[in-house]
Amino acid sequence: MKTFVIAALCCLAFLSDAKPKKEKWIQLFNGKNLKNWTVKIHHHEVGDNYGNTFRAEDGMIKVRYDQYDHFNERYGHLYFNKPFSNYILRLQYRFTGLWRNDAPIYTERNSGVMFHSQDPRTMPKEQDWPISVEMQFLGMLADGKPRPTGNMCSPGTDVVYQGRIDPRHCINSSSETYENERWITAELIVRGDSLVTHKINGKTVLEYSQPQIGGGVANRYNPALKLDGQLLKSGFIALQSEGQEIDFRNIEILDLSKQ
Repeated sequence: MKTFVIAALCCLAFLSDAKPKKEKWIQLFNGKNLKNWTVKIHHHEVGDNYGNTFRAEDGMIKVRYDQYDHFNERYGHLYFNKPFSNYILRLQYRFTGLWRNDAPIYTERNSGVMFHSQDPRTMPKEQDWPISVEMQFLGMLADGKPRPTGNMCSPGTDVVYQGRIDPRHCINSSSETYENERWITAELIVRGDSLVTHKINGKTVLEYSQPQIGGGVANRYNPALKLDGQLLKSGFIALQSEGQEIDFRNIEILDLSKQ
């Protein structure tokens, strides 16, 4: 009997340990203000939120241009102040109506989230894009042609796709084309400098690996930071503004570094 009781207790202890631990998602946006976030906009010093481009309103982070006189290539990014390496980032976005038609044509219904980015404090005033990898968000245009979202773009970086470094600046995902004004859920699963997975509305739409410094597109950066071939194991996360109004909400992260 004693042996049976001991065995039963050991079994219960094992089952207790085997229970999945509750996931601890961290809210990156407090729903009220931009505390713990830093702005960097092209032509402006770090911290200068020109024209109130990024604003916290109605429980969302909004990108707006109603205080701009002209766009002038003011590509902007809003950085969370802590870098991450292994994680799942989840957020929702929606494109709203206004696109600045003095912005480049490719920016219409176009935005994204940057990751493994350089620290914004290392960016000169005239650097346009951060050295980073982007999960690109696209919306439907008036022509109604297919336009997937959750793509990969690579300012100042390269990735390995289908077994080789892909020379393209952007790689399209397999997602559907979504109408504007609709909330879309995007998930980014990042495993340091190994595998990266993009999900849209719960479906895997793109995978690639070995994000690293390289390639072009980013301009007027500090050349000491552009170490081509260096794998990117961690970096900052940033929401993008490039001429199209967009809203972000429910921005949360699950740290996988101890898993």
